[in-house]
Amino acid sequence: MSIKLLAIELYRAQQEVAGLEAQCAVLALTGKVNLLDELRQARAELQLLRKMLDDKKETSIVPVRRNFID
Repeated sequence: MSIKLLAIELYRAQQEVAGLEAQCAVLALTGKVNLLDELRQARAELQLLRKMLDDKKETSIVPVRRNFID
């Protein structure tokens, strides 16, 4: 997956986590159980995407070897 696509997916995951956190803030304790599980899964996906993007950025930075002619 390209860096651009990973960044798009990361943004989507961030928005999902933010929305779920906002819903948790307004729900009563009884309604939070299912939502907290969904939030846990969304946060796990967000962490995975962040790690994938960081790894992709690190591996895409290849040191350039230049041959200089005197």
